[in-house]
Amino acid sequence: MRIATSQFQATMNRGLQDNQSALSSLTERIASGKAIQVPSDDPVTAVRLSRLNREEAIVGQYRDNISAIKIRLSTNETYLTSMVNDITQSHDLLVWASDGSNTGDDLKAMVTSMTALRDSIYYSANEKDQEGRYLFSGTLTNTPSISYDATAPAGSRYTFTGNTNEQKSVVGNGITQTVNVDVKGLESLLNQMDTTIDQLSQPGITASTPSLQAAIKANMDGAADTLTLVSGKVASFGGAQNVMATLDGNHANVSLSNQTAILDLGSLDMTTAVTEMNGYNTALQASYKAYAKVSGLSLFNIL
Repeated sequence: MRIATSQFQATMNRGLQDNQSALSSLTERIASGKAIQVPSDDPVTAVRLSRLNREEAIVGQYRDNISAIKIRLSTNETYLTSMVNDITQSHDLLVWASDGSNTGDDLKAMVTSMTALRDSIYYSANEKDQEGRYLFSGTLTNTPSISYDATAPAGSRYTFTGNTNEQKSVVGNGITQTVNVDVKGLESLLNQMDTTIDQLSQPGITASTPSLQAAIKANMDGAADTLTLVSGKVASFGGAQNVMATLDGNHANVSLSNQTAILDLGSLDMTTAVTEMNGYNTALQASYKAYAKVSGLSLFNIL
């Protein structure tokens, strides 16, 4: 059977190109250490790897959210704990102020301490994060949590101007965590403290003055209620951080499993690859030699 020279050359060129392409692809895989360069190399495995990578990205986002939430909760806890300490000190000061043996000078001496505690609570309530957003205004992060009106009479100068809406972040499949907090109710204590300070500052005040005793009693009750309110928020942060730590540990285990599977499916078996490359090289060299040999033959060659 005779084979046309052009047909022979086309067949050999196609075979050489196929071998060269396979060798080039194998070389790239060996260089990268990946078994799959393009999905067509192994469509089934490529789909499995795609799913694993997508799940790993989702788990990574969950862990990033948890990390940010833990920082936020820790910051909130720090400021709220400071408020708890100030409220506790103000309550102790009110207990002292309610003692009937205090003189007028004793009562006036309490004004400075009570004012400092009131202002400290007010400033803590209006703390901002590093981006300038208010921490305790609910979702109105550009609005102060508590506003102060110096023109209003004592007992009504402080107003809660945030809201009680919740901002939630996804920390797992179908699991969310509230990341913000409000201090609604704290304004009532500040107004009560303001009233007490005003009464303590009145000239001729005595421990038995009815208006002072009424202000102190209302302030003590308000301090106890607000202490319970704020302490409860601090306690909830502790529970939330424990949950976050557990979830983060679970996500870390899932991530490790995903990464192991990705490594097993996507890594190239170097021993097999090198053996395959040697085979391609040998076949390619043999093809070139055969091509050169056959190309030199003619009808006049004697076999």
